[in-house]
Amino acid sequence: MRNRPSNASYHILSRAQAPLSGRTVHNQGLLRRHYATPALAEKPYYVTSPIFYVNAAPHIGHLYTLVLTDVFKRFHALKGRKAILCTGTDEHGMKIQQAAQKVSQNVRAFCNNTYKPFRVLAERAEIQYDHFIRTSEPDHRLAVQHFWLMLQERGYIYPSKHQGWYSVSDETFYPASSIHPALDPSTGQVDFFQASQETGKEVEWTSEVNYHFRLSSLRDRLLQFYADNPEFVQPSTRMQDVISQVTAGLSDLSISRPIERLSWGIPVPDDPSQTIYVWLDALINYLTKANYPFQIPGQEHAAGWPADVHVIGKDIVRFHCIYWPAFLLALNLPLPKQILTHAHWTLGREKMSKSTGNVVNPFFALDRFGSDTMRYYLIRDGGIKNDSDYDNAYIVDRYKSLQGSLGNLVTRIVRGSGWSVRRAVELGWFDDSLSGQQHGSRVAHLASAVDRSMAQLQPGEALKQVLEVVDQTNKYMQDASPWALGARTDRHGVPRDSHEPVDPRTLDPIIYVCAESIRICAILLQPVMPGKMKHVLDLMGVHEGKRMFRDAVLGGDRDYGVPMVDVGRGRIRVVFPPLTSES
Repeated sequence: MRNRPSNASYHILSRAQAPLSGRTVHNQGLLRRHYATPALAEKPYYVTSPIFYVNAAPHIGHLYTLVLTDVFKRFHALKGRKAILCTGTDEHGMKIQQAAQKVSQNVRAFCNNTYKPFRVLAERAEIQYDHFIRTSEPDHRLAVQHFWLMLQERGYIYPSKHQGWYSVSDETFYPASSIHPALDPSTGQVDFFQASQETGKEVEWTSEVNYHFRLSSLRDRLLQFYADNPEFVQPSTRMQDVISQVTAGLSDLSISRPIERLSWGIPVPDDPSQTIYVWLDALINYLTKANYPFQIPGQEHAAGWPADVHVIGKDIVRFHCIYWPAFLLALNLPLPKQILTHAHWTLGREKMSKSTGNVVNPFFALDRFGSDTMRYYLIRDGGIKNDSDYDNAYIVDRYKSLQGSLGNLVTRIVRGSGWSVRRAVELGWFDDSLSGQQHGSRVAHLASAVDRSMAQLQPGEALKQVLEVVDQTNKYMQDASPWALGARTDRHGVPRDSHEPVDPRTLDPIIYVCAESIRICAILLQPVMPGKMKHVLDLMGVHEGKRMFRDAVLGGDRDYGVPMVDVGRGRIRVVFPPLTSES
């Protein structure tokens, strides 16, 4: 339980008189806090990744989701807003229970080991998470059981017999129309089990008595919510898929399992014979770390809820875009503002699968290429609408492009032998030639273009816009050829020989436009490549306090230009050094 604030008082509200699904609850209570109401504050930006199952090791898809989430968090922090990122591990459910049994381990001990690689992955990829939740933690159990009691009190939960095809791997029931004979992935031959058409995972026929959620009763409210919030699910094609599924009709949802089938999870309050359905349990994690059910009156949004965006893979759309909104609507709780559903990674144009060994180990990729390179590659090539194919050769190619574009531009400017970046910045003269004005206009509008793309949940497009300006800056510099002018003077404009000295008004405006382009691009690239862009801004001499989004304005900083680190020589201390392996 969290430490108790000094201005909080606690008491247990008895619920013995409240009928829950026709039963009387005894010795149950809801822990509530009463606070003095403080002044309202701006809601923090709250972004979440899914929580990851711990029955198997992390793969490249987990890294992609984490990086997407982190880029959003860093971008809003760059804009000066408090930003909160929540990630973690889903440690309950039958697949976890079975995975522990296979290795003859206690389930809790199993989870205490298998959650660690996900936390290490987040740290290795420089994910700035604020919360790393584990669903086996006590505060989450309290939040889930409170949520259950609220659903029950409002009449949304009832006991009933349930039978159907259940997938342990997907932790969900499928209708008979969604089942077909399975194919052995190694041979392509029909095997002796049934599988989900949607995911290919094995299903088993199950008949049991458990609790159900009245999902069908929320169909109209869901459809109205989608109509009022047409950009709730991104991209729009998946929004339409969700609307179509709900329009076609919803069946009530089984939300518990008998304890003899599933013992590893959160017990149903006042009915120890049942365990709460893993997806209801898991989805509530987003609320747990937003202090549910202990929000301070008048400051319910202080911990970030409602989420500004849930970032998820396209395989869990139904749970996040139908079930989760329905659960929240049932309790009249605020819904997340948007859900970004990204596509998957393939390998050799084939779906990645642990059973066939067709997977990418993200730790090997990080070891080989480094955090910033992988972050850049994933954002640049990762798919939102369509799947993307992963290949080490693509990573090498993208990195070499960075070397030749941004790396080359920075090196030319900071190591230029015939000019002074500091002098050009102090003078602050812009190139008034046609090409100089055109390029200056591109740079001046870059920050607003990036802001629009990020607001549309398109970080790949935002990255592309910055890279286009980098390429245009290289072209502008090549056409202007400042080295031809700078060769006649030293870095202070003093003639090297008897030729007439170059007028600074000719050379320095070119250098200033290029320096400003680098400064602004580097500021905007920080959410994607934080380490590399720190190096660039250090080389440019941009002070720590002037690296925010508000500073990405043409002519907005006149204090930089003296490198804070050694600029190096040759390949030494360049921003993008050669890779140790390029195959």
